[in-house]
Amino acid sequence: MSAIDLVPGRNVLGGPLRACSYDPLTGYFRDGCCRTRPDDTGLHVVCCRVTAEFLAYSMKVGNDLSTPRPEWRFSGLTPGQRWCLCASRWLQAYEAGVAPPVVLEATHEKALEVIPLDVLKANALEPSVRPDQD
Repeated sequence: MSAIDLVPGRNVLGGPLRACSYDPLTGYFRDGCCRTRPDDTGLHVVCCRVTAEFLAYSMKVGNDLSTPRPEWRFSGLTPGQRWCLCASRWLQAYEAGVAPPVVLEATHEKALEVIPLDVLKANALEPSVRPDQD
């Protein structure tokens, strides 16, 4: 992977992309940011704070994010943790009424190809919350 293959790091508000989470380490590249590149077919670009309702829903639709998977260096998510979700999965959860709140400053602008900005803003966490304040 070269830096040239990465989609530039701008957030949905047009500013610099901020980190989503270092603990757990998230992102398509597991670098803490919701960055992407063309081979990220899931578009893991929506930074959110997962909720119990979302995790239960995600498991129900076949994407278990709660169970630890040591072979993938994944400890499983618990409510309150931040994670880079696939844009289509977040939209699916939104349509089901269980979308987790979004961290706009850490959500990549590519999310706007799937989710309207007004929907993301209506589901935003407080903009002053930073990853190290959770």
